[in-house]
Amino acid sequence: MSTVLLVHAKGGPPLGHVLSRAAARAEVHLLALSALPSAVAASASSLCASVVTPTDAERFDLVSLIVSRAEAVGADAVLTFSEYAVVAVAEACAALGLAGAGGAAALARDKRMMRHTWHRHGLPQPAFRPVTTRADLHEAAAALPFPMLLKAAWSAGSTAHQVIGSPREADGAWRRSREVMAESARLGFAELHVAEAAAHFVVEEIVTGDAAQWFDEPGWGDYVSVEGVVAGGVFHPVCVSGRMPTVEPFTERAGITPALLPADLQDRVVALARKAVDALGLRDCGTHTEIKLGADGRMWLIETAARFGGAMTVPQIEQVFRLDLVGMLVDHLLGRPVAWPERALGPEQARGAAGSLVVLAVDGRGEAWRDRRVWNFPVVTEAVTLSAGSTLSVVPESSLPDGSIVPVYDPAGGANTMAALCLLSAADARTVLRDFTTLVDALPTVLPPAASAAPHSLSTTPQPLSGTPELTSAAPQPEGVRA
Repeated sequence: MSTVLLVHAKGGPPLGHVLSRAAARAEVHLLALSALPSAVAASASSLCASVVTPTDAERFDLVSLIVSRAEAVGADAVLTFSEYAVVAVAEACAALGLAGAGGAAALARDKRMMRHTWHRHGLPQPAFRPVTTRADLHEAAAALPFPMLLKAAWSAGSTAHQVIGSPREADGAWRRSREVMAESARLGFAELHVAEAAAHFVVEEIVTGDAAQWFDEPGWGDYVSVEGVVAGGVFHPVCVSGRMPTVEPFTERAGITPALLPADLQDRVVALARKAVDALGLRDCGTHTEIKLGADGRMWLIETAARFGGAMTVPQIEQVFRLDLVGMLVDHLLGRPVAWPERALGPEQARGAAGSLVVLAVDGRGEAWRDRRVWNFPVVTEAVTLSAGSTLSVVPESSLPDGSIVPVYDPAGGANTMAALCLLSAADARTVLRDFTTLVDALPTVLPPAASAAPHSLSTTPQPLSGTPELTSAAPQPEGVRA
């Protein structure tokens, strides 16, 4: 039987889903760079031939650690589904002579290098400037139009995103973004291999999207993601996922499979994703490419990742299109033949629809909840009426326990302030969108009030992460959502 070394870190698809699919294809050895979610710890020991948690000293040279562990177990393939371990695993695969993302993996992590690469290829994207110091930020502010977006070059999940509306806001945004990156690292949501990554930022032009010119019904967000895989350097698109509108500034609220794009528009989106992935030169890995949709058919590349989409993107694809992407990628990395889709699958090939909703303390208008609430999934299922045939579940490893106070939403913190991740299955994508809208509107009233928590203003002024009760209490943080 073939042997696989799976490198686990925070983010990505739920670990339980990944382990069960990988273990069906090969003997799995788990190298846990992050603590295993409590909901998965017991099953991991039965699904894996070994589970190793390295010491801090062993993590110092992460590539050497992965290589030595792969050699010790006789791994025929090494892979990860976490954004934060992609570069280290790619370098380890190269050292071992195994299939992997290749030397271009860093281009799909560092947003500065990614944008420079796409610029050289003439691909449409927002204007940008790399930033490593406060002085760089002021130079960028003088060159780009306001408002502009400051983002961490190696982040995920919209963490450390700051909209800068005028020159006088630059210093405050710089300070806040650096604080959030430090807090994200404390929570385990940070690049694991590139030591200086936390100091790298990029400033981008904010382009104006227009979902109405792409979708036939309201409620969709103005961007999509193309899910795919690169096998032997050849890009294979799998499908296009749609979104609900983001929460200020650009935090993702929900992903829906499939996106209800007309076939000709889906073809245009996929064609741009292909150019983006080809330009980066990836070799063997999953891909997740986000694209902004504008008026008059305009599109802009947001980013490409050298791994599958996070949250529940992979389970959604399996449910809707009957494709086990985890198992298929394992087979490919082991040299087995895989029948990838001949072209991106769309609504016509879908069997129902599925979506994942990140629970944030923000209503459908983008305003913070008026008061603090307690997360309680059974209350939600009992109090909220969804469409006939729709099924709602919670993802335990990506959610706070019932009884936890829902964190105050922090625009700079992004997904760091999520309370839970829910999965919805329905007859079609329109129903998923409608039911998610119902859920978002209902949550601030049906969830039990937190009697001891102070009321919170409607303002979305950033709240400090450090010191907030929900981040420093005994209640564990959710494993996390990084799309």
